[in-house]
Amino acid sequence: MSAYDESSFGEAVESPANLIKVGFIVGPTGSGKTAIAIEVAERLGAEIVNADSRQLYRGMDIGTAKPSAEERRRVPHHLIDVRGPDEPLDVAEFVALARRAIFEISSRRRPVLIVGGSGFYLRALRGGIFSGPPASPEIRSELEEVARQRGIPFLHDELAKIDPPSASRIQRNDLYRIIRAFEVHRITGIAISVHQQRHRFSAREFDSLTIAIEVPRERLYAAINDRFDAMIAAGFTVEVRRLLEAGYNPNQTPLSTIGYREVAAFIAGEMTLEAAVELAKRKTRQFAKRQLTWFRHQPEVTWVDADHGAEQALNRFTEFFSDRKAL
Repeated sequence: MSAYDESSFGEAVESPANLIKVGFIVGPTGSGKTAIAIEVAERLGAEIVNADSRQLYRGMDIGTAKPSAEERRRVPHHLIDVRGPDEPLDVAEFVALARRAIFEISSRRRPVLIVGGSGFYLRALRGGIFSGPPASPEIRSELEEVARQRGIPFLHDELAKIDPPSASRIQRNDLYRIIRAFEVHRITGIAISVHQQRHRFSAREFDSLTIAIEVPRERLYAAINDRFDAMIAAGFTVEVRRLLEAGYNPNQTPLSTIGYREVAAFIAGEMTLEAAVELAKRKTRQFAKRQLTWFRHQPEVTWVDADHGAEQALNRFTEFFSDRKAL
């Protein structure tokens, strides 16, 4: 049986020689990884699987710096625009969709590149994920009511008391993940972060090479500021207004994320556009700093500089994919 046979979905691959080769291009927001990935993929004849958690959603184009139509014509992309903003996608669902895309691309003997900055999605795809107990409608209903009465940040503060690692990782308005962390703790009596640490994402299914884009801090922050200005000029406020008018909740994921939340506050009259832009830029810079820290602590990551990253990455991936024993 080929390692790319759909009948192998869900089965552990025992022999390292038979693992599917998958390349990862990662880096903080604003690092230029999309442009580098497209150039590398075009020259390799590869296809890209998106691992940016917000580019999964339809209608969220400008604020997520989604690859343009022209870029997607140059290189086939997968897992873009697969859900509506009212259909949150958790990490387990992402892994299932990404696995299917990887198998499908590989069955056509094309190299696969996973591209994005959502570290938890990337780590789960590289090494498996702790799935946890089934959902409890009773617990979820109770916590949703608490959130309605006292606010999502209150629940986040309560989570920090019982599971600080999870609270530090989960954004304060991410109700879905906050509730899941509480749910796992109540059902098992053990924090979800402890479960994840024990699991250690060790169920490897792919032979992977991960390339990270290195950008000097000051230059990265300047790029983030410039990109946000470009988003506003391209009509980001119109995009957010359209989503709000369609009935999507600005206090729930994915619209509660950086950029969308601040522009939604401007539209609601809670702050000026100038204040919203400056706040979003600051939070994006802080987020990029956390991403850099996170990627630097991950094993098996090769860093390339932004100026020569495409050529450096291409050389590494050419060597990596040249051994096609799994095919």
